[in-house]
Amino acid sequence: MQLHSVEARAAEQLEASFASMTKERADAVLVLSDPMSFYHRARIADLAAKHRLPTMHGVRGYVDAGGLMSYWANQADRYRRFASYVDRILKGAKPGDLPIEQPTRFELVINMKTAKALGLTIPQSLLLRVDQVIDP
Repeated sequence: MQLHSVEARAAEQLEASFASMTKERADAVLVLSDPMSFYHRARIADLAAKHRLPTMHGVRGYVDAGGLMSYWANQADRYRRFASYVDRILKGAKPGDLPIEQPTRFELVINMKTAKALGLTIPQSLLLRVDQVIDP
């Protein structure tokens, strides 16, 4: 596996970034989450489909917008943990005394409509591990 890093710091750079990935013969794209890419997630999904590139994301919202798959800490679980910290701080705990916690529950989501459009067959062994399949 060979990694090629391509940046798009503004929406105007997205088309050129995908063209560059196609020119470099990329097999897939890992989209890093940031405010710009999340805001333009539907456009990223459209460009990925246009360039026939499967995408992996760290936030489910990209998959809802047409990205292929996401794998990240379960959002609902994270928010519950955040609320627990707020509760302890409001009851007098010093934030610096609270332990740093790592997520323990992760969520894998696959968009089957996108997989089919890209001509991908998702192995049954992976489908058995998926937390949610989006199949509109």
